[in-house]
Amino acid sequence: MFNLPCKKVSIFFLLVLLLTSSFLSSVRSKELIMFHAGSLSIPFKALQESFKSYYMERFGEEVSFRSEISGSIEAIRKVTDLGKRGDIIAVADYALIPQLLFPKHASFYILFATNEIVLAYSEKSKYRDSINSQNWYDVLSKEGVSFGFGDPNQDPCGYRSLMVIKLSEFYYGKPVFNSLIASNTNITSLNCEIHVPKIIKVNSRKIVIRPKEVDLAGLVKSGALDYLFIYKSVAKQHGLGYVELPSEINLGNISFDNIYERTIVFLEYIGSKIKGIPVVYGIAMLRDAPNRDLALDFISYMLSEGRRAFIDNYHDFLEKPIAFGEVPKEIERLVEVR
Repeated sequence: MFNLPCKKVSIFFLLVLLLTSSFLSSVRSKELIMFHAGSLSIPFKALQESFKSYYMERFGEEVSFRSEISGSIEAIRKVTDLGKRGDIIAVADYALIPQLLFPKHASFYILFATNEIVLAYSEKSKYRDSINSQNWYDVLSKEGVSFGFGDPNQDPCGYRSLMVIKLSEFYYGKPVFNSLIASNTNITSLNCEIHVPKIIKVNSRKIVIRPKEVDLAGLVKSGALDYLFIYKSVAKQHGLGYVELPSEINLGNISFDNIYERTIVFLEYIGSKIKGIPVVYGIAMLRDAPNRDLALDFISYMLSEGRRAFIDNYHDFLEKPIAFGEVPKEIERLVEVR
């Protein structure tokens, strides 16, 4: 008789548990698979979190993300060479989408944000107090000074760093590429074309290369590396100081696209030539997207209220994103179709 209240309490909590489990199981969950550039990591993380809240509030469904972060070329090769399935791919060089994914793997793409190349440093970098936009190449040439960039074979920031250095020769009238790159690697240049071999060899006391440029930010912070060619947004996200390079060479000003296109990089790794163009990010839904409707909802959200995630993380989001190809009706109103 004295055990009766305890039994009632136990039954009550059992009922609560069953009702809670029933409610949780009624909330459906969806997963979005994404491949994206390393320089998009921070804004995409913020975007994904805000999209989760938006989707739950509007549709009562949970969304999870399976994101694979890499250099943009490596992200594309996961689809084209490795046959990985995914919903969305976002790259730091929009031109890679029509060049390497069309028409088999994607039918449309959207240009959505811009950036520029800067030379980043930390408080531990040598000559940080004297380096500027007119002497940076001399500083990098000094004995004991090291610098780095992303792997050109995997990462657009890597081959763009080479373009910046090549454009510097025309701008300053000095053999900057030979002094910094040709003398310290097996990357070569003839006239305006840069040749990047499959296997890059470097003078490791002078140059450090990693699969993507964000991998080098920690080395600069620690003082293990003095300088880093990197996107301006990423330098600011990681609290690094930076030298702003002239617009004629930083690949960040569309007004100078006729100058940028003077440089061409041949990547032996993929057997393709990449022309110098302004830094513009691109996003596409993959043709075999297992979650097509969710992917389009995500892209629509990114192009509208979700753009805040990029603006808050120092990306210049296009006022009217530009779309090419077979643009789905669901997002036509959010873009300028060309």
